[in-house]
Amino acid sequence: MLGRGAVAAAVVVFTAGLLGLLGCSFEGGGAAEPPTAPSTGGVTTSAASPLPNSTTGSASPSAPGSPSPVPVTGPDQKLVSMTVTGGFAGVHQLVILRGDGTVYASEKGQPAVRHTSAAQFTELRTLLGDPALADVPDFTMDMGAADMLQYTLQFNGRTVMTDRSGDEPALDRLIDALSPWLSKK
Repeated sequence: MLGRGAVAAAVVVFTAGLLGLLGCSFEGGGAAEPPTAPSTGGVTTSAASPLPNSTTGSASPSAPGSPSPVPVTGPDQKLVSMTVTGGFAGVHQLVILRGDGTVYASEKGQPAVRHTSAAQFTELRTLLGDPALADVPDFTMDMGAADMLQYTLQFNGRTVMTDRSGDEPALDRLIDALSPWLSKK
């Protein structure tokens, strides 16, 4: 028999998966909407660590041709958002890359805005432009696993949910490149 916590977690994962498959957005649920400018009160600005070397130059070896950076249509454009939830400690983190090169990060409602370098911004946009991302399933979860982190990414008009239990190199590279921008506690 499952305990209340396990049943609640299963309901959350099922509902999130269903919403993802239906194309619904997680925006507006839980965390405060990110500021549109770094000067918003209560937001700290700091430099983030550089992206790990493991993502540099590793854009889609399985896709034909080289991926090109996704275009930017404006400074407030959300290029990608990633929400990380779950785990034993009850993680709830959010990171959003905007068209002006800023990265909004929040952990349990504590926001921070950081700025990418030109190289980091180009690398993140190139990872988003990887044609192999089009082949990534919208939902990849090991429903039998316990205490795994769940990643919900929104990019290119899609919502993708994963616990990283599947072999999806293009998605893993994107998650790895966004992870250094998550709040560190």
